[in-house]
Amino acid sequence: MDKDIFKLGGREFSSRLILGSGKYPLPMMKEVVEAGEPDIVTLALRRANIGGEGNILDYIPPDKTLLPNTSGARSAPEALTLARLARDMGCGDFIKIEVVNDPKYLLPDNEETLQAVRLVVKEGFVALPYMNPDLVMAHKMADAGAAAIMPLGAPIGSNRGLTTKELVRLIVEEIKLPVIVDAGLGRPSQACQALELGVAAVMVNTAVATAGDPPAMAKAFALAVRAGRAGYLAGLGRTGKGEASSPLTGFLRTEAG
Repeated sequence: MDKDIFKLGGREFSSRLILGSGKYPLPMMKEVVEAGEPDIVTLALRRANIGGEGNILDYIPPDKTLLPNTSGARSAPEALTLARLARDMGCGDFIKIEVVNDPKYLLPDNEETLQAVRLVVKEGFVALPYMNPDLVMAHKMADAGAAAIMPLGAPIGSNRGLTTKELVRLIVEEIKLPVIVDAGLGRPSQACQALELGVAAVMVNTAVATAGDPPAMAKAFALAVRAGRAGYLAGLGRTGKGEASSPLTGFLRTEAG
């Protein structure tokens, strides 16, 4: 396969696996990232203990692009405050917008997320909104200046897979931005399925962090993502009723006669 990259915020990335950094013991973080080989690693600002012990930034290789999130924000202004804090801490201009008012399932507030995108884009951030998959809202996010659309595959942390498959498919087909499935993927096969739909990348955290061997699972997801992307580029075969893969019927009739 020729060099296969996707562009995000004016930068080029070759790995289509984005790894989260939550739920790991910090010493394991470096090993997981090395195994999964992502170009982008997400982090929650509450784990970045600048100048103190237990700073997650010390465990993420310096060649990775950081994608801090606004986890904990319940409103657009709060998300903007967290984005500014991330920039001041040296995390760069990429920001994953998370605005959540649902404490039980952690489902994103699409309306407030849209307002947050508008605010951060005005200040030069590369905004990646985490959202419930909704085509109309995805168009609004794009119009507001989002650099990508990040629909959830299933409720965050559930490991239930691509339960929103058909909604994600619509967004991929209609939105001219990278689409990154974020949240809910629990198995490498599910990541492969997402890439087969044509999404630009997937973001995985819980499935790796809760695995028996997190580094090995990160590697498995990396391989699955590559396989799914290769299948998408090859052009998946049609689905339908069963049919013979070789034209043997006529041959058998001739032999019988």
